[in-house]
Amino acid sequence: MTGLAARVDAVVVGAGIAGIAAALELQSRGGEVIVIDPADRPGGVMRTDHVGGYVVERGPNTAQVKAPMRAFLAQHRFEDALVRAQPASRLRFVYRGGKLVPVPMSPFGFATTPLLSLRGKLRLLAEPLIRRNRGGEESVAELVGRRLGREAVTGLAGPFLTGVYAGDETQLGARAVFPGLVRHDERFGSLAFGAIAGALTGAGRGGLRGSWSAPAGLGPFARQLADHLIEPPALGSRVLEIGRDGSRFRVEVTSVSGDLSLDAARVVVAAPAPDAAPLLRGVDAEAADAVAGVHHAPIATVPLGVRPEDVREPIRGFGFLVPREEDLALLGCLFMSQLFPDRAPAGHELLHCMLGGVRWPEAADAPDEVLVERATADLDRTLGLKGTPESLGVGRWPRAIPQPDRDHALRMRFVEERLANEAPGLALAGSYVAGVSVADTLASGLAAASRLIAQSPP
Repeated sequence: MTGLAARVDAVVVGAGIAGIAAALELQSRGGEVIVIDPADRPGGVMRTDHVGGYVVERGPNTAQVKAPMRAFLAQHRFEDALVRAQPASRLRFVYRGGKLVPVPMSPFGFATTPLLSLRGKLRLLAEPLIRRNRGGEESVAELVGRRLGREAVTGLAGPFLTGVYAGDETQLGARAVFPGLVRHDERFGSLAFGAIAGALTGAGRGGLRGSWSAPAGLGPFARQLADHLIEPPALGSRVLEIGRDGSRFRVEVTSVSGDLSLDAARVVVAAPAPDAAPLLRGVDAEAADAVAGVHHAPIATVPLGVRPEDVREPIRGFGFLVPREEDLALLGCLFMSQLFPDRAPAGHELLHCMLGGVRWPEAADAPDEVLVERATADLDRTLGLKGTPESLGVGRWPRAIPQPDRDHALRMRFVEERLANEAPGLALAGSYVAGVSVADTLASGLAAASRLIAQSPP
């Protein structure tokens, strides 16, 4: 490849939240950091549009603030960049049997919920008596079914994973999706005893409770973080190849302004797995093959504006999820204007509908009018519509959410060890590495940067 050449301390491939976090962490230790991304704005899937007085999230809608993210925000003086969801967010629903059923959030709630039969509730009480897993890796359905019973899978775990992963609980790996529950099972032989031990020791503390966003949306929040990079992200640029040049890396970049060859001591690949795998092939083929095995579920988002009087069911709480047994295209609907102020014009509500996933893989390719029609029809069944909602555009993510299987945790451990031995100075970050939430994705970027700093201090 011909073009300009430059020598830098670090290159970060991807300007999503993982890449930005990694770049800021590397930048704080000194040295020049270059971030490369083909998109037109930083943030990756964190994209926000302002349409007719509505604040519309095209990607993730809310974020948890776990301990690593909280420390990161404090370190970079972003503590005031996020706002907590309103108290209404604690009320959540599952659409079951033709109506919205509140999700139990307390022992009394579990005792009275219609999501579980009396037999299902009694089965929960038997959890401490169930044997721990002594076999191989389990799916979420196998772990939850073994410890809590089949009804807990269909009534609770299944709908939850629909909202977070748009996936299939029989295929998602328990160790990747619920690592804390797997540790409780292995160490204590009981999820309940493990939770009690964690509460007594303070394990898992350090984050902030509730759901969070930024006043103008998560897209502007990502751009705010990117603005603190000394060297702005090179947007509209694409990494074509990564190769080794002795103890350093050669990163070949192309853009509309020309080609560039970067000579870097460190590289963080914070691109989605399907994009990361080909780049790894020039460094380590076995790591590339392992990353290529990570599959993603597609998502289509259909935000709609409605007037409260045009909806039969009251719009309150976080929103609702739809189990696959209900046979709807709709995965769920979030009531964004109930969560954060100024998300909709006065007298209107903003409903964020999600379709696709493993339930409807073709959704991301369907025409806009088909997606809006399906979302509206399913909202009529779940909420009851008296008028025609206002369509606010369609979001499409053909490779939206990683689907970690039973072997995912082992696969990522293999990749990390392989790169540490065969390509020291290169690390991976992103939603497929250690969790799909905004907080986990950000933490993966911090962890990648920290590993590289420890491997080769400047």
